[in-house]
Amino acid sequence: MGSLFRGEPMCLAQLFLQSGSAYECLSEVGERGLAEFRDLNPNVSVFQRKFVNEVKKCEEMERILGYLVQEIKKADIPLPEGDVAPPAPLLKHILEIQEQLQKLETELREVTKNKEKLRKNLLELTEYTCMLEVTQRFVRRTAEYESHLHANYEEFPSVENEPLVDYNCMHRLGAKLGFISGLVHIAKVEAFEKMLWRVCKGYTILTYAELDECLEDPDTGETTKWFVFLVSYWGEQIGQKVKKICDCYHCHVYPYPNNMEERKAVVEGLNVRIQDLHTVLHKTEDYLRQVLCKASESIYTWVIQVKKMKAIYHVLNLCSFDVTNKCLIAEVWCPVADLQNLRHALEEGSRKSGATISSFMNTIPTTQPPPTLIRTNKFTSGFQNIVDAYGVGNYGEVNPALYTIITFPFLFAVMFGDFGHGLLMFIFALLTILYENHPRLQRSQDEIMKMLFEGRYVILLMGLFSVYTGLIYNDCFSKSLNIFGSGWNVSAMFEQKVWRPEDLKSNKFLTLDPNVTGVYNGAYPFGIDPIWNLASNRLSFLNSFKMKMSVIFGVTHMTFGVVLGVFNHLHFKKKYNIYLVFLPELLFMMCIFGYLVFMIFFKWLAYSAEDSTSAPSILIQFINMFLFPGGETEVFYTGQVALQRFLLSIAFLSVPVMLFGKPLYLYWLHSGGRGIRMYRVSIERQLHISSV
Repeated sequence: MGSLFRGEPMCLAQLFLQSGSAYECLSEVGERGLAEFRDLNPNVSVFQRKFVNEVKKCEEMERILGYLVQEIKKADIPLPEGDVAPPAPLLKHILEIQEQLQKLETELREVTKNKEKLRKNLLELTEYTCMLEVTQRFVRRTAEYESHLHANYEEFPSVENEPLVDYNCMHRLGAKLGFISGLVHIAKVEAFEKMLWRVCKGYTILTYAELDECLEDPDTGETTKWFVFLVSYWGEQIGQKVKKICDCYHCHVYPYPNNMEERKAVVEGLNVRIQDLHTVLHKTEDYLRQVLCKASESIYTWVIQVKKMKAIYHVLNLCSFDVTNKCLIAEVWCPVADLQNLRHALEEGSRKSGATISSFMNTIPTTQPPPTLIRTNKFTSGFQNIVDAYGVGNYGEVNPALYTIITFPFLFAVMFGDFGHGLLMFIFALLTILYENHPRLQRSQDEIMKMLFEGRYVILLMGLFSVYTGLIYNDCFSKSLNIFGSGWNVSAMFEQKVWRPEDLKSNKFLTLDPNVTGVYNGAYPFGIDPIWNLASNRLSFLNSFKMKMSVIFGVTHMTFGVVLGVFNHLHFKKKYNIYLVFLPELLFMMCIFGYLVFMIFFKWLAYSAEDSTSAPSILIQFINMFLFPGGETEVFYTGQVALQRFLLSIAFLSVPVMLFGKPLYLYWLHSGGRGIRMYRVSIERQLHISSV
């Protein structure tokens, strides 16, 4: 409890580590989490420190591990995780791990490169096959086009009645007739067609059709729609222009067969090659999966070990060497209670390294403020994180997390009190607590789920207190519960002949009079009477009740926080803070907000149902306290105005003390007080000399 109240007592220790056993000793200290190391080389650049090369090797291994993890996830192979984190590897095993990772990376990159090359070749062959199948429909006998061709090329009369792409026809046309075929992306078809027409000025014939199946884009890896095109052109210059346009639009151009026999032979050869590539690709993928599965078995251990290795070398860079360069010196902040464990860790590290001289430590005095260490468990860690989000206290300060365990969930419940919603929160938190050892919850990477899991005990108490305040508010999903029966009796108003049946027809709202016998039978046993759910002034009553209760709890909470500061002032022996900070703050709060709480309780106690209509408004009274209205005003008690002016005077006088009291005192202490002390010292010296 003392550790949670103020934190662990800390001390500064100096470690003397032998060069041969420094790595193992720091590994043991790190595994036990015993110390915080200080940087003894603050003026040395990070790149000029002793173990910077070892850190670079660890970063290189981290890069390889990142690549392996990426490939394993890409292959949808599960990554097994151990229940216990492995320790840092010994020095003699580091080189072995490095060689294994480098060998595995080289093999994996080579296999992956071959796989990508095979996939690219397979994609090209598939595109070529699809292109030939589609362009085969383009090649047909068309009398209309042949007559047009005959009219333009009268010097070739044999073109008539010949197929468009017949080999003999092309031979007689010579070099003037050529074909370019390939695939173009669906988004570039229109622009491609317009560019051909404008650049070639009509000396080309473009025929295209959409592929029935989607093919992979080699640049992005996504499956998209492609168009097969066949460009017929005349002349070498036009052909060069067509090729440049195809390159500009990133078309996949493939050679076009000269005749049907050649096309058939090409298609048969493509089918055989595609089948062979499928077989080789499947075997390559199987081998790649075997390599990744083997790597996934050790990847968790390697990742943890490399991280610990890198952390150890970072700590070694914080140490300094002695004059002989045979011993490393480190300074650490360590809890006083863990000094013996720290000695045992150094002895164990020396034993594992086989050093002849053991490393040792000793404590050294210091005037520097130690770091704050507050030990937590799975219950208190959530509340401590809430406090640390606003700032970590100095060493020795009172830790408010101990009181936040109650105040935070309770004040939440005061604001959001609902029995139904609180019960749902409680059940959710209870389930996460019952299954807190489930690996899926402990290792969840979802940020929101991780936050909810770490704060499960906070949510549990928030839900529990919400159930409690929800019963007080008698609010369950915005509905009231009639558990004990209402304390109000409507029929008594008719029995006493205060109401008549005609009144129900002529009045929209009727008021229950508690002064009538039998109407009010006593307070509801717990919480607010459910009959208020039927009242027209329900919101006015509930808002007034919740507002006053919130003011009472809020002022109490703030006052408690101010009082906690006294323990810090006494602990650090700064009594002037009590007179210049604590008392003015307390007087200011009590004279204004404390008096407001007093008026709330006074009105509750001094006025009953019989004279409630004549009770003054607390809001008006509190406003008049600052405005000093003239004339006669309603008051709660005799002498109220004089008391309020006295309290305001004390509050206003406390403001300059809070603002200027401590700064002026510190200024006097560091300037004027120093002069007075020097004057006293000089007088004492003069008296001493005169006496001699």
